[in-house]
Formats: sequence, structure tokens, C-alpha cells
Amino acid sequence: MAEKKSRSILTEQEAKEFHGVFVTSFIIFTLIAVIAHFLAWQWRPWG
Repeated sequence: MAEKKSRSILTEQEAKEFHGVFVTSFIIFTLIAVIAHFLAWQWRPWG
């Protein structure tokens, strides 16, 4: 079988670790944004 070629400089393990950190950071950022929007809505409704 042919060896799978990757254009990434990261190993598969490093890529999985980076992906985990990226997804976790994105979820935390999204939660903070949702909370901020909710608090702003409570303070001054824009609808």
C-alpha cells in the first residue's frame, strides 16, 4: 500500500492536540459571546 502523504508540518498526534485546543477555545469564545449578548439584551433590548 502507498504511504499517506501529508502537506502538514505537524505530526498526526500534534494535529489532534491542536484541533482539541482549537475546538475548546472556539466553544469557550462562543459561550462568552452568547452570555455577553444576553446581558446586553437584558440591559438595553434592541428588538
